[in-house]
Amino acid sequence: MTKQLTLCADDFAQSGSISAGILQLIDAGRLSATSVLSQSPHWPELAGEIRARAERVDVGLHFNLTHAFGQPAKPLSHWLMKSQLRQLSLPALRDEALAQIDRFAEHFGRLPDFIDGHQHVHALPVIRDALFDAILRRWDEEELPYLRAPDKLGHPGDNRLKSLILRSVCTHFDEQAQERGFATTPWFAGMYSLTPQADFPGLMQAWLARMPDQALIMCHPGLASQDPDDPIAACRGREFEYLASAAFGELCQRQRVCLTRFQTEAVAA
Repeated sequence: MTKQLTLCADDFAQSGSISAGILQLIDAGRLSATSVLSQSPHWPELAGEIRARAERVDVGLHFNLTHAFGQPAKPLSHWLMKSQLRQLSLPALRDEALAQIDRFAEHFGRLPDFIDGHQHVHALPVIRDALFDAILRRWDEEELPYLRAPDKLGHPGDNRLKSLILRSVCTHFDEQAQERGFATTPWFAGMYSLTPQADFPGLMQAWLARMPDQALIMCHPGLASQDPDDPIAACRGREFEYLASAAFGELCQRQRVCLTRFQTEAVAA
């Protein structure tokens, strides 16, 4: 039986080299989704490139609170602590979500197919409620975007502590999203240490072997660069090379995995 996989490249528009790598992988049929950092100054010029490929891939919003684009940004540790203590302003976060959604739509010509979060901030307490509110202010209820559910993490990658923390801080996200009528991704993988020493091909093999039908796996490919503002620059070229390789195509064939856009109707059924 063939299993359907949505393979999503995060961080489109973060930089030219990341975006170029993602576009090449889409053209090669090695991705079925990508999520956009709409705050990036590169987004207006890159929107047309991804819009031209929108029939082949889902294009979503990568909601961001931690990566600075010319403005100060607080680190993930701030959002983790404040969200657990419920010490965040829901109206302010809702306005930030609306601003990022609107900037996406302004240049793409329509609303995103899905929403996820840079460093998974979209699924943290309070932030998730602000995001739910923002979405319901922009979408008709029949056409809601699907959401990445980090608490459905199905494989720890090479860092069990990191995966345990993620599931803990995002607990009940999937349940609360579905209660509000959102389709969510029922199985999620792609988390790992993001170090140059990590065995990305071996991890991908483990993820594809474990995944059920309708899974989502995130990845972070890009052309090799020395970008000082990108803390995982050293990993991106390695991911790109593997995903573009014959070896990855052969792995998908062996595991009977087909890269497809996410089918919310199948999940809802």
